[in-house]
Amino acid sequence: MGNRGMEDLIPLINKLQDAFSSIGQSCNLDLPQIAVVGGQSAGKSSVLENFVGRDFLPRGSGIVTRRPLILQLCFNKAEYAEFLHCKGRKFVDFEEVRAEIEAETDRITGSNKGISPIPINLRVYSPNVLNLTLIDLPGMTKVAVGDQPLDIEHQIRDMLLQFITKESCLILAVTPANQDLANSDALKIAKEVDPQGLRTIGVITKLDLMDEGTDAKDILENKLLPLRRGYIGVVNRSQKDIDGRKDIRAALAAERKFFLSHPGYRHMAERMGTPHLQKQLNQQLTNHIRDTLPGLRSKLQSQVLSLEKEVEEYKNFRPDDPTRKTKALLQMVQQFGVDFEKRIEGSGDQVDTAELSGGAKINRIFHERFPFELVKIVFDEKELRREISHAIKNVHGVRTGLFTPDLAFEAIVKKQIIKLKEPCIKCIDLVIQELINTVRQCTNKLGSYPRLREETERIVTTYVREREGKTKDQVMLLIDIELSYINTNHEDFIGFANAQQRNTHQNKKRAIPNQVIRKGWLTINISIMKGGSKEYWFVLTAESLSWYKDEEEKEKKYMLPLDNLKLRDVEKGFMSTKHVFGIFNTESRNVYKDLRQIELACDTQEDVDSWKASFLRAGVYPEKDQVDTEDTAPSETFSMDPQLERQVETIRNLVDSYIGIVNKSIRDLMPKTIMHLMINSAKDFIHSELLAYLYSSGDQNSLMEESADQAQRRDEMLRMYHALKEALHIIGDITTTTVTVPVPPPVNDSWMQEASPTPQRRPPAAAAPPPSRPPAVSGPRPGPPLNPSPAFGGPPIPSRPGPPPINAFGSNNHQDPFSAPPLIPSRPARVPPGVPSRRPPGAPHRPTIIRPAEPSLLD
Repeated sequence: MGNRGMEDLIPLINKLQDAFSSIGQSCNLDLPQIAVVGGQSAGKSSVLENFVGRDFLPRGSGIVTRRPLILQLCFNKAEYAEFLHCKGRKFVDFEEVRAEIEAETDRITGSNKGISPIPINLRVYSPNVLNLTLIDLPGMTKVAVGDQPLDIEHQIRDMLLQFITKESCLILAVTPANQDLANSDALKIAKEVDPQGLRTIGVITKLDLMDEGTDAKDILENKLLPLRRGYIGVVNRSQKDIDGRKDIRAALAAERKFFLSHPGYRHMAERMGTPHLQKQLNQQLTNHIRDTLPGLRSKLQSQVLSLEKEVEEYKNFRPDDPTRKTKALLQMVQQFGVDFEKRIEGSGDQVDTAELSGGAKINRIFHERFPFELVKIVFDEKELRREISHAIKNVHGVRTGLFTPDLAFEAIVKKQIIKLKEPCIKCIDLVIQELINTVRQCTNKLGSYPRLREETERIVTTYVREREGKTKDQVMLLIDIELSYINTNHEDFIGFANAQQRNTHQNKKRAIPNQVIRKGWLTINISIMKGGSKEYWFVLTAESLSWYKDEEEKEKKYMLPLDNLKLRDVEKGFMSTKHVFGIFNTESRNVYKDLRQIELACDTQEDVDSWKASFLRAGVYPEKDQVDTEDTAPSETFSMDPQLERQVETIRNLVDSYIGIVNKSIRDLMPKTIMHLMINSAKDFIHSELLAYLYSSGDQNSLMEESADQAQRRDEMLRMYHALKEALHIIGDITTTTVTVPVPPPVNDSWMQEASPTPQRRPPAAAAPPPSRPPAVSGPRPGPPLNPSPAFGGPPIPSRPGPPPINAFGSNNHQDPFSAPPLIPSRPARVPPGVPSRRPPGAPHRPTIIRPAEPSLLD
């Protein structure tokens, strides 16, 4: 049989957990643990067994539970048990469970009463339980027996505190009725961890074993040593009943008969017994669940609201509806066009802060990468001068020329213009790659329809590739146009008259001296022997490169003038993830400390290209690999006659001026040509012709066929939406079908408060209980540890001072003559100092009849 008190709660909780499981979430009710604490042979294991409804725990006299048993109850249609140390083995017979507990206990602790804090983990699956955790703990003892250590008392105490200090643990403080309640270690330790009494329930066992003529009526009525949640009396099976295989059902019937027939308990029989204890615990579980429900409801409602919009689309969804497919196709193509244009032209809404968009990357190609490639080609001074010298000599032939030849100038200029083709083609290729990447990113939103996505990407990419050819032809045409006529009358061309003067000023056309061109973090790569690589904040101006400790620019590390500096590509290190470029001095001087070259590292190649473009603006150009052939003698280039040298210098200046004009024109026309012939054309194609191409590419039904992932996602979303609605409905059912029982009002439980500050002081077996000491006193304790006869003399200080309720409860302890040493009263004005020790207190809150014959009884 199971716990009947759970029969109403189990179906509701299981419905709620099933609803959460259906949406792939866990229902974190976090039901409280229930732990039993008490002395040895107090009946703790029997109380737990009654709660589970199964007979499976070891029984006997003395210390039987010698290791903590963590019993996890799991709701399941089949009934069986599993041990954590026996994974995969299912116990159907609960007699085997008991034998396994005993064997596992002996394996760790031995067979001679030893104890261990290592818990045994047992799971019981049953259709008659909630998902709870019950903890069967060893009984508290004071004297070591067998193999038990001398500090057995402290070990067991620490073991208990490990479990019962958790706020989610309900404490069943089990005390046998045939033991003085004031000596209950269970109540004492429960009071320490639960001073408010919110999670402690007193359980009185062995009521049927009390001496004839005595009863626990005052205790069960919560008059003697009251608890906030009171006491519940239970009658467990005796050892004879267990040996005789008396089942739990018969034991519960016998318990019910006992309370109804006993003259001291029949008036409160409905509040006694194991069923009432189960009811109390179940009400605690119900209160806990109801406290948890608002948070669960809020969580579910927020999830429902987040799904409402998408679910609205799918509520009346029919995958094969042609109207829906047509509408979806139009919407998808329109959205694709909008997304493509936003990525190229930029947009104020939904700005991506994680990475650059396609348009921003194309802008960098136009204004950073392309100018850098142009400069790399044009500025090669030594090679250019050699070519001019050869051109002049070849124009004159065998004659010695008196004037600078125009043909030499045109030949050199045309050769330099032809070199522009390579960077222009490279620029187009880079833009094409970014366009295709942008198209691919925009088609990600068409993932619901894989065929549509594939066709859209194919059609647009094919069109872009077609435009690529036309764009390259147009750019080649622009260069051919430049080659066709060398316009020496251009307004920016210096002409022959100014060629000589330009030579002295050509290298001084830099930006404003103090202009800051760029700032940012760079890493200086230095060998470990010289200090290792470090990251600094760099500031590039038109005249210098400085680096600082951080971006506050307060602590300058070094300033490097830009004169005679050039850039150089550096290969990335084998273990390095950074991209590197170098700066060196063309006059072979040290750049930084004793380094002829400093290597600067960035995280990405894009950062390297951007820094190089910034150095170009500052007048620092990349080096060009020098190609020295064997037939090129130094005399040809450096040992020229003065007239030839003047002619070379003149043409050099003229070429520099004219190539500057061409570069300026190409840098202006390249972005315009690419935008017109490729990017704008692609946008117009997507807006006006893409839909027609899609219709002509195949059947609309196959084109708009949903992917399996999308169909699964839609089904999961609808299922989750309905499951969330169902879970909210179940929460409403639980809220309306269960009732929260308010916490009982506080009681005067100060009888235990003095135990918490001094847990080391444990009274001996025959000593008076702790209530004989008032809690309000924290000063020194006068007198000897024991006063054997306080009742026969008139001590100057009353032996039973303190708040009246304590005296009222303490006067029924049956052990007044052997009470603990007297203390100074907390309120001396209310108790005259000359009052004899046996006189009842002046104003008790709950007067209790004192039986004169009982004080002489000793344990």
